Amino acid sequence: MKSVAITVLLGLVTSVTSYSAESRLAECRNVVIILADDLGWGDLGCYGHAKFKTPNLDRMAAEGVRLTNFYAACPFCAPTRAALMTGRYPHKCGMRGNPVPAADYGVKGNRAGDELGLPPSETTLGEVFQAAGFATSCIGKWHLGHQPRFLPTRAGFDEYFGIPYSNDMHPVELLQNEDRFEFPVDQRLLTRRYTERALKFLDAHRDRPFFLYFPQVMPHKPLAASDAFYKKSGAGLYGDAVAELDWSVGQVLDKLKQLNIDEQTLVVFTSDNGPWFGGSTGGLRGMKGQCWEGGIRVPCIARWPKVIPPGHVSHQPAIMMDLFATTLAATNVGLPNGPSLDGRNILPLLTSNASSPHEALLSVQNTPQTIRMGDWKLHVLGTPAPGFENLAADWIDPRRPNGTTILAQEEQARPTEFPGIKKGSRSREPALYNLQVDPAEQENVATTYPHIVAKLQAKFAELTR
Repeated sequence: MKSVAITVLLGLVTSVTSYSAESRLAECRNVVIILADDLGWGDLGCYGHAKFKTPNLDRMAAEGVRLTNFYAACPFCAPTRAALMTGRYPHKCGMRGNPVPAADYGVKGNRAGDELGLPPSETTLGEVFQAAGFATSCIGKWHLGHQPRFLPTRAGFDEYFGIPYSNDMHPVELLQNEDRFEFPVDQRLLTRRYTERALKFLDAHRDRPFFLYFPQVMPHKPLAASDAFYKKSGAGLYGDAVAELDWSVGQVLDKLKQLNIDEQTLVVFTSDNGPWFGGSTGGLRGMKGQCWEGGIRVPCIARWPKVIPPGHVSHQPAIMMDLFATTLAATNVGLPNGPSLDGRNILPLLTSNASSPHEALLSVQNTPQTIRMGDWKLHVLGTPAPGFENLAADWIDPRRPNGTTILAQEEQARPTEFPGIKKGSRSREPALYNLQVDPAEQENVATTYPHIVAKLQAKFAELTR
């Protein structure tokens, strides 16, 4: 294991006791981060969805804080996960694309994605917690490299159980630590099995500090749900999968209460990017794979009794990398020596009406694409080209469940169930939107506010140099 040097940076890691009177009685010994896969900003009841049933996440928001302007660093999987694990933008931590197993390539010999992974030189959140004496576990989708040198057990986690990449990549196999545990995998049981493993970890480590990183499988395609949830939501297979994901969150919260450690545990729930077909962006433009708001703005809920006020809502911009500094601040674990972080401690946002610690936020898709400053968002390189919205209505995903390597229900969401807004202006030149009055990015006002464009371009250049 790498040696991780830890130092406290004053001004970034601040004692949480300053945020509320009740917090003087609270101690955060544990952190749980639950990361949904492809869950849209509008997919939860507490974010306004009328059909998807999410009582446990709604309860978590009622007992904690809900962020309305929280961003993934990238509109697809691995780069955002790298940002969470390192506290750094994807283009800075060496994770611009998705690792893909060689067996999944249609062109023989194209193995670049097979060797891709988070550079071992990067310090992960798991390594920092592990060096501080926490028990660490990763249960679910890793997707930061599937070669042995990149696996969670080499990146600060005492144990690992899950599929090391997306559940539509071959072979769909479960790993336990670094060894194949099961193949093929019945995906209908994954959410339940991951949850059972998570509960066992909580039981086993109730008496010592722990960090549980719980990157769930759903609602990434292929959608799947166990018999207890299949065809029960009344909102299709996507709704079934979301309902079981919500059940899983409830199981974790209930276990923490049962073990009498919920007041010492910070739980964060979020998603790695926007939704695929069948989901909802909540009226935002675009979807997964695009740097429109629908591809990068995601739900984020945090709960820490007696520290985070019940029912609190923050509309301040924040981003995935912030979870790195924030969880370390909550547990009074110092930041590691090394490259400066892009993430900031957002405990003040979670506990008060504080302003965002960020002057500006980037979104990255291979390279930085957009910048947000206050209410303004600039697509610096022009707006995204049409993508998934142009797929034919009868298109069938080539990675559909086939009964051999991907075992899941057959009735997958189709392009007719586009999750976001398709219409609106496009531009090959820098495009400016005021998200306060135009959150769906419909009207490009770059020619009306050239001075705002120039200001954002200058800041973009500063942050990407």
